[in-house]
Amino acid sequence: MVRPCRHRLGEKLTAQWMAHLCGLCLALRGDHGQFARIVTNYDGLLVSVLTEAQTGRADAGRRTAGPCPLRGMRTASVAQGEGARLAAAVSLVLASAKLRDHVADGDGLLARRPVALAARRVAAGWDRAGARTGSEVGFDTAVLVDAVDRQAGIETLAGPGTPLLTVTEPTETATAAAFAHTAVLAGRPHNAAPLAEAGRLFGRLAHLLDAVEDREADAASGAWNPLTATGTPPDEARRLADDAVHGIRLALRDVEFADGGLAHRLLVHELPNSVHRAFGTVSCAHGAGPYAPPGAPGAPGGPGAPLPPGPPRRDRRGLLAGCAVWLGLACTCQLCCGTYEDPWSGERKEGSCANCDCSGCGECCNCCECCNCCGEDGGCDCGCDC
Repeated sequence: MVRPCRHRLGEKLTAQWMAHLCGLCLALRGDHGQFARIVTNYDGLLVSVLTEAQTGRADAGRRTAGPCPLRGMRTASVAQGEGARLAAAVSLVLASAKLRDHVADGDGLLARRPVALAARRVAAGWDRAGARTGSEVGFDTAVLVDAVDRQAGIETLAGPGTPLLTVTEPTETATAAAFAHTAVLAGRPHNAAPLAEAGRLFGRLAHLLDAVEDREADAASGAWNPLTATGTPPDEARRLADDAVHGIRLALRDVEFADGGLAHRLLVHELPNSVHRAFGTVSCAHGAGPYAPPGAPGAPGGPGAPLPPGPPRRDRRGLLAGCAVWLGLACTCQLCCGTYEDPWSGERKEGSCANCDCSGCGECCNCCECCNCCGEDGGCDCGCDC
């Protein structure tokens, strides 16, 4: 849901965001093996971000990771520690739930019994792995599993007239628990209550936006959709989404952060853009995500580029070394589906299948209804209390 734009993040916060993304990926690999890395997701890293934002020990929570094909075989500073491990546990359990949901719906190849059986085994393994890592950082993943189990029963009973928030409640409960535990890990128990409220509303928003984005596809395939099932009109869904965004902003005011720059940017500035994207309204003039496809509007070389491209990297690889890295990128699907560095020049690029969340409203960000308020370092310069 949270897919930040590089122009809104700035160089400093983009580097921090990538450190948490890679940290989540490597925590999954370190505790659960290579295959577990496929559950890495943008929303899951928020748990790691919130933990570090409260401790304020960014440097102490970093390590230098070795070369990786997904980074063009270059090293990087990545997040480590209990925050990354909690993010890994939550990601595993929720990915398991999504996989079981697809099996229950008989989506695609999962309609075939042998494939469905294998998927159920993978999901069960992820549940056990998530519970093990969660226990090691003091988090009981049973609250997540219980929420997932209740979700199925609620959806079965839901019909026209059922309040939409009845359907979103299990997701709200799960995310509230995960957000609140970051306060425990950071040694700031007084933050648990406002973070639980922020997490509850984040879970509501995630459920709502997923339903909005999938509504047409679900109608075409006959799949269950909470908006259709409860008869909730689009304007009511939008009202609930906007209220959730506003509630998250208010809840975060009561959280004591040591360095909340990235958390503020993602949860206060970026969530409104997620709502705009889901409902098809405008949000940002820059046509670039964290790493925009070359030639895209707003990207270096593309129409409307706000800044000229920087100087080329000097550590260019030779022909054979570059070819070897290109082969690794191709084998891991990064050339078409991910973010990578050019094997020869080191230029940051985005796979051809990537999408950007910017839609062209002429504003840089939506900080308390101000525009062009954000400095290059990602700080808020608008002077508003957000």
